[in-house]
Amino acid sequence: MPMPWLDPLAWLVEAGGPVLLVIVAVAVLLFSLGLERWWFFRFHYRPARRALVARWVARNDHASWSALTLREVWTRELIARLRAPLPWLKLLVVVCPLFGLLGTVTGMITVFDSLSVTAVNQARAMADGVARATLPTLSGMAVSVVGLLFVARLEHIIRREDQRLHDRLARAAEDAHA
Repeated sequence: MPMPWLDPLAWLVEAGGPVLLVIVAVAVLLFSLGLERWWFFRFHYRPARRALVARWVARNDHASWSALTLREVWTRELIARLRAPLPWLKLLVVVCPLFGLLGTVTGMITVFDSLSVTAVNQARAMADGVARATLPTLSGMAVSVVGLLFVARLEHIIRREDQRLHDRLARAAEDAHA
């Protein structure tokens, strides 16, 4: 059963070569990790944060050095769970342009190889080949820029949540003593 809406995608894969499929796989992995972080934040982090605040309020001691150290340890553990896949996301963002460059280099080698075999209509073949060869670089850069925006947003959320968690624990301790 033919699916004409997939024709542009098939052309893109044909034009970009096998490296474009690798970039697509990296993009799927990158955005899957992003979706997982959203899911984690929404359905796991928030209940864990509420449980941590409740556990802190249930303690009798909020002011001693050991209590403040315990609060810091609990906070760091929870924020570390939020931050866990950040190095992998950064790695994927950095790798995308490199795969794009690899696709461009292999595409240019293919263009020059085909031009050396045939001398017919070289200018047209060269222009078409260069356009196809630069497609992986464009794709790699586009995925990388979107991934970089996502990583920056996630880092901002982590910093904000770290500060909010400290504020909530301090406020909860003050309210418990009032």
